[in-house]
Amino acid sequence: MVIQSLELETVCGITSSLPQHDKIEMAFWGRSNVGKSSLLNCLWNRKSMARISSQPGKTQTINYYNVNDRCYMVDLPGYGYAKVSKETAAKWMKMIEKYLSTSVALRVVFQLVDIRHEPSKKDIEVYRMLYEMGFNPLIIATKSDKISKNTKQKNIAIIRKALGASPETPILPFSAVTKEGREEIWEYIDYFVKEIS
Repeated sequence: MVIQSLELETVCGITSSLPQHDKIEMAFWGRSNVGKSSLLNCLWNRKSMARISSQPGKTQTINYYNVNDRCYMVDLPGYGYAKVSKETAAKWMKMIEKYLSTSVALRVVFQLVDIRHEPSKKDIEVYRMLYEMGFNPLIIATKSDKISKNTKQKNIAIIRKALGASPETPILPFSAVTKEGREEIWEYIDYFVKEIS
């Protein structure tokens, strides 16, 4: 997909009512600081459309980006935020669960995990929750430039086993630095947009 127009159309906080769209939505979710904003900016070829921060937990809202007026890419707040109170984290989680269970346009969730580490307890919890909600999350294994080629396949196998993902579930190594995985992720996005619209 060639990006002709890109707009941050809606920003929803804890108390906002969530919009319903007739165009499909794709959500991006992962733990804080896993590289979600870097991934989105890399996909869009933009420097700072999605705000990047070295402070985990910067995205505190559900952000709906309208791409070419054909689909929405939805940036969800990261989980596992150490810097916020348990009460705030619980409110964010409630807001995200509400989005996942009420959006009629949501077709796919891309779950981001760090390729360098075994998935955390929260990564596994989120993967299972998504699966139980009827999604088959596509896994993006970020920061792939930080490890060697040999380690990459080994770590992907570790991620698959820890999450309990089936052999058919795509686990795509991605690097915002080298752009590895960018084309493959776009192929999936294009597939969902074409199939559904």
